[in-house]
Amino acid sequence: MSEDISRRRMLKAAGATLGAAAFARAVAPLAQFTESTNMEEFLTQHYRELGPEDKTRLIARLEEDTLRKYGAEVTIRDFLPQENVQFGYALNLSVCIGCRRCADACHQENNHDRRTNQSYIRVLEMEQGSMDMERGTMHYDHAVPAEGKFYMPVQCQQCENPPCTHVCPVEATWQESDGIVVVDYNWCIGCRYCEAACPYHARRFNWSAPEIPAEEINPDQGLLSNRIRPQGVVEKCTFCLHRTRDGRLPACLEACPTGARVFGNMLDPDSEIRWVLANKRVFVLKEELGTRPRFYYFFDT
Repeated sequence: MSEDISRRRMLKAAGATLGAAAFARAVAPLAQFTESTNMEEFLTQHYRELGPEDKTRLIARLEEDTLRKYGAEVTIRDFLPQENVQFGYALNLSVCIGCRRCADACHQENNHDRRTNQSYIRVLEMEQGSMDMERGTMHYDHAVPAEGKFYMPVQCQQCENPPCTHVCPVEATWQESDGIVVVDYNWCIGCRYCEAACPYHARRFNWSAPEIPAEEINPDQGLLSNRIRPQGVVEKCTFCLHRTRDGRLPACLEACPTGARVFGNMLDPDSEIRWVLANKRVFVLKEELGTRPRFYYFFDT
């Protein structure tokens, strides 16, 4: 089966599922091809259908495209999940000071659009005694920490039961064996159903091609993580899988000046994340929704 036929059948199946009106809106971004989205890229097979040689060709093309469009030489690798690993993240709200260095590190590490100052992390300033994240604000410009406030960074929760993956009409987003939810940027049709389904507002849509100076591009990239995403697709935090699957820590954790962040393998009984889960009173956001996040919050007291 050719890539063209395979792609058309997938879109046709999605149309039958969504209905004519909904599907027309879902595929609207496809009618607006730009210089950043060519037909060859659109017709690329689904990531999960690619063999080793296919991935090698795809990566070579993406590296060439980055050099041509942005003037930067990059190395893109396909970081696969490790066996016997389930990643978990915990955040100590008692010591987070709301400095937003984590958000800035995410911005730099993940090659986000510089014009919009995009990041996968929102830091909410909250009233002490309240846990209603809908009443928190991320738009503060005073000195931190402020009296009577605490700070709650929010990003992808890497849910065990992720609603975002269930609504994708073309299966462009899925959960991998180590718990990380990823997106196939070449297969995503930009319908934004996943963005609407996420109760944590953790997904971002690229309304335009990212603007990044060549000297600011992070050249260490992952195929399913921080490579420069094209216009018209949804993206999200991947726990920096290009780092964490390579034995390193997330960029946001390394940037935290207070040590508020804890990351590791929840299947390892000697890991710091396991110690936190066993010894701290942890909670998750919007537990009543049944999403079962792998991102945990706790206080020292």
